[in-house]
Amino acid sequence: MTRLARFAWAVLVFNVIVILMGAIVRATGSGAGCGPSWPTCTGEVIPELEGATAVEFAHRSVSAVALVLVFTLAVLVWRACPRSHPARTGVVLAAVAIVGEALIGAVIVLAEWVAEDTSVARAISVPLHLVNTFFLLTALALTAFWLAGGRRLDFRGHPGVTRVVVIGGVALLLVAATGAVTALADTLFPKTGGSEASVASHFLTDLRIVHPILAVVAAGAGWWAAVRSGSWPSRNAVALPVLVGLMLVTGLLNITLGVPLWMQVLHLSLADALWVAYVLTSAGALQASVSESRLSPSR
Repeated sequence: MTRLARFAWAVLVFNVIVILMGAIVRATGSGAGCGPSWPTCTGEVIPELEGATAVEFAHRSVSAVALVLVFTLAVLVWRACPRSHPARTGVVLAAVAIVGEALIGAVIVLAEWVAEDTSVARAISVPLHLVNTFFLLTALALTAFWLAGGRRLDFRGHPGVTRVVVIGGVALLLVAATGAVTALADTLFPKTGGSEASVASHFLTDLRIVHPILAVVAAGAGWWAAVRSGSWPSRNAVALPVLVGLMLVTGLLNITLGVPLWMQVLHLSLADALWVAYVLTSAGALQASVSESRLSPSR
C-alpha cells in the first residue's frame, strides 16, 4: 500500500473520531457552549475553556483539522494520480461533503438548534446532518479504496448487485437517520427524571420506537438477501453480519442501561464502521472487470 493510500485511510479514521466527538457534544448538551457564534466561539478565537464551552470548542477544533486534512488529501491525490483515476472523483466529493458539514454545523449553531432546543427544525436538521456525514465517509472510503488499488465501479455491468447495494444503502441510511432522531430524543427527554407529562407529550418521544423496529427489520432483510445472493464476495462481506449483530446487541444494552454516554459513543462508532464496511463491500462487488485498465497513483 502506498503512503498516499495510508494517509487516505488515516483521514477517514480521523473523521470518524470527529463524528464521535460531535455525538459527545450533543449528548452532553454542550452545543450552545460557544453561543450563537461561528466560526468564533463566544466571539473569540480562543475562549475561556471550561464546561460546555470547552467541549464545543474541542469539537470545532478537530473539525477544522479534519477540513485541512481532507483538502490536503485532495491536493496530494490530484498531484499523484493521472487525470482519469477514480480517486480524483472520490476526493473531490469528500471535499464537497466536508464543506457541507461545516456549513450545516454553522446553520445549526447560528439558528440555535442546540442544547435544549426541541423544535421541529432541529429534529429535521439532525438526520440531514447525519446523511451528509455518511456521504463524507462514503467519499473518503472510496478514495482510500481506489488509492489502495481498487478498480473503478461498474454499475451497468452488475445490475443485480447494483439493485441490492442501492436498496441496502437506503435501508441503512433510514436506520441511521431514525437513530439520530432517537439519540436526540434521549438527550432532550431522558427516561429518568423530569416531568413525565411533558416527555409523553412531545413528538420526539413517539419516534423513539421507529429506530429499533427499522433496525431489526433491516437486519433480518439484510441477512436474508446475503444468503440468497451469490454475487457478493464473501471474503469482503464477513464484517457486515458481525457488525450488524454488534449493533443490535449494543442497541439493546443502550436502552437497558439508560443510554449512558459511553454506550452511545460505542453504538455510533459501530454504526460508522458498519457504513464504511458496507461501502467497501459494495465497491468490491461493483468493481469493473480485471481486463479493464487500472490506474495507480504515481507515488
